[in-house]
Amino acid sequence: MGAWSELLAGSGLLALSWQNGVMFVVAGVLIFLAVRYKYEPLLLVPIGFGAVLANLPGADLAASSTAVVGEGKLPLMQLIYEAGIRTELLPPLIFLGVGALTDFRPLLARPFTLILGAAAQVGIFVAALGAYYLFGFTPEEAASIGIIGGADGPTSIFLTAILAPELLGAVAVAAYSYMALVPVLQPPVLRALTTPAERAIPVGQARDVSRTAVILFPILTTVIVSLVIPAAATLVGLLLFGNLLRESGVTDRLAKTAAGPLINVVTILLGLVVGSTMAGASFLALETVFILLLGAVAFVASTAGGILLAKAVNLVLPRERRINPCLGAAGVSAVPMSARVVQGFVSEHTQGRVNPLMAAMGPNVAGVIGSAVAAGVFLAILR
Repeated sequence: MGAWSELLAGSGLLALSWQNGVMFVVAGVLIFLAVRYKYEPLLLVPIGFGAVLANLPGADLAASSTAVVGEGKLPLMQLIYEAGIRTELLPPLIFLGVGALTDFRPLLARPFTLILGAAAQVGIFVAALGAYYLFGFTPEEAASIGIIGGADGPTSIFLTAILAPELLGAVAVAAYSYMALVPVLQPPVLRALTTPAERAIPVGQARDVSRTAVILFPILTTVIVSLVIPAAATLVGLLLFGNLLRESGVTDRLAKTAAGPLINVVTILLGLVVGSTMAGASFLALETVFILLLGAVAFVASTAGGILLAKAVNLVLPRERRINPCLGAAGVSAVPMSARVVQGFVSEHTQGRVNPLMAAMGPNVAGVIGSAVAAGVFLAILR
């Protein structure tokens, strides 16, 4: 009996707290949404399982921005945190892979959609201001919460890890949850802000894009954005370098590595380490609820911002050149989900007469650049 008593005393069973139990439920919900409804499964599954690991008493598998790193051996998740998050390594590598997967031709074929992608970042600043003035978060924390409105998980993690690492778990969960809920959140906003006549505006024929243009675009955009906002160079530079690998036509092996094995490995590590920051004692706080609420506000405001700008532009355009305002909703950078939501919404409401998928991809990929630029603005001001 003595041996059994020692074994029980040394196990984690007696150390389980109600916070651990609640976090097991939270983790289960994330994994359920990923498996049952295929909501961002590549990230919600690792994040959910990482949260399980973080809440196993005695396992030493939680990571924290406040951990004191000495000269001894680091626990596994803390090691990944130090090497991949604190050094700002993993999120830019995700951007490299995203760039290698992204086709910017829809944007180049319809350059005006760039402004829709820019307008759809308004929710970032709305939520940041609300977090600061209404909820009392610090400027750094408010910026980290606001970036959720960009619907770009890697950007949210990158910015939060620098400005407010103590909020990393909550911000990442909010960002990826709302990315996964794009098909639920965007249609009501589209329905409220557009009329049947606006939804039926044709998208027009896209112009041809030359090979020269698709090669020059990542180079020139990197140079211009980085000169104007140097703090955005890390994310924008890696994103567009990945795109150059894709479009150059002579680096297929590198492009396939960036878009395949590299991004897959980094996604696993990033998801697990983000989940491992969700220890119950720190995650289950009132500020987490505020972050989730403000994240929803940010996302809805970003969707509305793109739509409303398109409607405003239409006021000064001739009737034959008006923009379908639904395209503005695709300006949030949840690629390609937002574009698909716009396609499904417009096609359904026009009985298939208008199919704006490729047109919606323009603001959608512009939003990826826009959210990275917004993060650069915050870093330039607050870092």
